Amino acid sequence: MSFIRAVHGTAETAHPFQPVAPSTSLSSGLRLLLATSAGLSVASIYYSQPMLGVMGASIGASDTAVGLVPMLTQLGYALGILLLTPLGDRFDRRRIILIKAGLLSVALLLGGMAPGITLLLGVSFAVGLTATLAQDIVPAAATLAPEHERGKVVGTVMTGLLLGILLSRVISGVVAEHFGWRAMYVVAAASVAFIGVAAWRGLPRFHPTNTLSYGALLGSLASLWRRYGALRRAALAQGLISIGFSAFWSTLAVMLHGAPFHLGSAAAGAFGLAGAAGALGAPIAGRIADRFGPEVVTRLGAGMTVLSFATMFAAPWLEPNHQLWLIGASAVGFDLGAQITLVAHQTIVFGIDPAARSRLNAVLFVTMFIGMSIGAASGSLVLARWGWMAVTALATAAALAALAVRLSTGPRTVR
Repeated sequence: MSFIRAVHGTAETAHPFQPVAPSTSLSSGLRLLLATSAGLSVASIYYSQPMLGVMGASIGASDTAVGLVPMLTQLGYALGILLLTPLGDRFDRRRIILIKAGLLSVALLLGGMAPGITLLLGVSFAVGLTATLAQDIVPAAATLAPEHERGKVVGTVMTGLLLGILLSRVISGVVAEHFGWRAMYVVAAASVAFIGVAAWRGLPRFHPTNTLSYGALLGSLASLWRRYGALRRAALAQGLISIGFSAFWSTLAVMLHGAPFHLGSAAAGAFGLAGAAGALGAPIAGRIADRFGPEVVTRLGAGMTVLSFATMFAAPWLEPNHQLWLIGASAVGFDLGAQITLVAHQTIVFGIDPAARSRLNAVLFVTMFIGMSIGAASGSLVLARWGWMAVTALATAAALAALAVRLSTGPRTVR
């Protein structure tokens, strides 16, 4: 892969690495850089979603064809996590971040210049693949942070990442409406180029933690899964929560479109503002994890998710307007629960083996994406056959299973 050769080549010609040791405290400027970089990079995979209708009309593509844009972007992101994120343990993570930032900026710029659907689809996959630099930034933050602040720092970076997801759709919709969808791609390319320059100036070098070949690096993912029970429990619990999370969001617009609500996609999108609760809760979860331990936070978050999903069983006994308020409150609750659980799981995972943080993070997020895929597919099937209450039951059951995993007795060590 050219990306791997680029990283390997620059690593060989660089001056000798000096290991990055956690300081007594991470500067506020570096925290802001890490959080902003994570947010702007992950936002790149969501900008297209509100603009699909405009994009299709502009380049003469069918709804079916243009609908492949977000799918290929997500596919590229998932494959990037699996195939590229583990490289952070083999090469200087700073160089990986800089290379990905450069490639992502170029891909976004090409997206804004795409004359037709063919190039746009190829660019969309490339955007997803390189936007995984967000998943290099989180382990970098965990490495730079002192142990007693790791949860807090990871939570702060995750706040930036989650705000990037939340605000990307709003920003792209406004920019596309006033300046056109191509302008959004250009703005996105410029923002990523900016964080690339800032990272070049502000990030220290990171010492590679192993010398495994690329094939052995990928093969070690399975070894890490077998070796560490803490990793298996974290990944399984987060994957189960993701099933319910994805089942809800993938079916909400369809449910609201039907009786008794008859609401459009804009109303469904408004429920997405519940994600702000998760973003704001991430650093709080990190502080609690630093003080009381991440296990407490995982159980708190999973329990909150269960209760939030379960409250929607009361919807059939309420008036339509009251049902909407109930669904909105539940969305705030389970989104907050899912996000604080994710922060706690990352704190657990990053503490398992400092030499394998990128690979451990890859295992966690790949499992989470598998759960998201299962939730989207099963949620749509369940809604079509048995209705919204069945989706609620599916989400509640998945969250209960996640809570059971977190409550299960495991070894006291991370191995």
